[in-house]
Amino acid sequence: MKNVIGAVCIKCGAEQTAANDTYTCKKCGGILEIVYDYHYIKSRLTREKLAADKEYSIWRYLDLLPIEEGSKLSALRVGWSPLYKTEAMGKALGLKNLYIKDDGLNPTSSLKDRASAIAAVRALHAGKNIVACSSTGNAASSLAGNAAALGLRSFIFVPERAPIGKLTQLLIFGATVIKVKGNYEDTFRLSAEAIAQYGWYNRNAAINPYLSEGKKTVSLEIAEQLGFIAPDYVAISVGDGCTIAGVWKGFKDLYALGLIDKLPKLISVQAEGCCPVNRAIETNSPIEPMEENTLADSIAVGVPRNGDKALMAIRESKGITVNVSDDEILAAMRLLGNTAGVFGEPAGVAGTAGLKKVVEKNLIPQDATVVSVVTGNGLKDITSAQKAAGEIGGPIHIAPDMGLLEDEFRKRGIEV
Repeated sequence: MKNVIGAVCIKCGAEQTAANDTYTCKKCGGILEIVYDYHYIKSRLTREKLAADKEYSIWRYLDLLPIEEGSKLSALRVGWSPLYKTEAMGKALGLKNLYIKDDGLNPTSSLKDRASAIAAVRALHAGKNIVACSSTGNAASSLAGNAAALGLRSFIFVPERAPIGKLTQLLIFGATVIKVKGNYEDTFRLSAEAIAQYGWYNRNAAINPYLSEGKKTVSLEIAEQLGFIAPDYVAISVGDGCTIAGVWKGFKDLYALGLIDKLPKLISVQAEGCCPVNRAIETNSPIEPMEENTLADSIAVGVPRNGDKALMAIRESKGITVNVSDDEILAAMRLLGNTAGVFGEPAGVAGTAGLKKVVEKNLIPQDATVVSVVTGNGLKDITSAQKAAGEIGGPIHIAPDMGLLEDEFRKRGIEV
């Protein structure tokens, strides 16, 4: 890879080769960061080149991705999800320049497709025919779909609380699903043991440093869609820390290349019932395990495996941390649907719930340019969606009679 210099440990600073079997630091076991040759990339990646590029997927950013030359790329259209400017929602929140990045429109309906696309391509190039991971749901379905698109097999480990919608996706994509009796930590541990024993390609984003590179493409798109003017704030839901780390890496790459002239501040949003990353920031202490008490299953990670990168991203960006209740998450599902026409799952809308709370606390200016990333589609967890919708009343159920219809309108205070 001419564009990649190597990998560096964020814990001890040790440098190593960015090889297929390079996952964690060979010296201390720490998490690695992929290092790019920005001088080389500057000669290839320009605003003009991107403007002329008709490849509307993450592969338009190949110069900034750790993909070996000659690799077979997936035909699935991962990335280039829409960025909506939503005036109605902005007005509801008191923000003049609010944008929603709807990553629920990726092939398997979540931002995790960005990481899984990288994993599948690298696994195929490395001669592996099986890829595996542990997941609360979205990484699982994204891996299964992206693996299937390249003719690979997938073995997926999920905790028993994983929603039926996500499990169904796995089975449709042909994955071998192992439902673990326990929480995410138990699931991760079993997957790690199996991956080591059978030699499968490891898609666990907290272990595999290449996967955050896929996730960072959401930031590359946001910047390009805004005309290479970086937003002031980006709100993102946080679980194991890989996504917020990737978001930050993307903006830093663009800044290093001179494609944007400032860096945004990150708004790190976690559920109150599982917020180990935010708690570490707020108490200025190491990350400590927490129970996983939230309906937002995709961010219910009590032991974040990529916590160090997440903490670094929040601190370097001079970001904001905010925790939200499950009720606030359900309210954000309704808010997004009612004012922006975007249907997000609980973890996917947690960033929006946190943004609402941040605005109410007057922590950001009303005229700031803000992007809230919706990381997953609401159809992935229909049970939670029904809870959210149920709180605003069910459908009007009547016989085909105009008089009855008018009666129901009056009873419910519906203006026509």
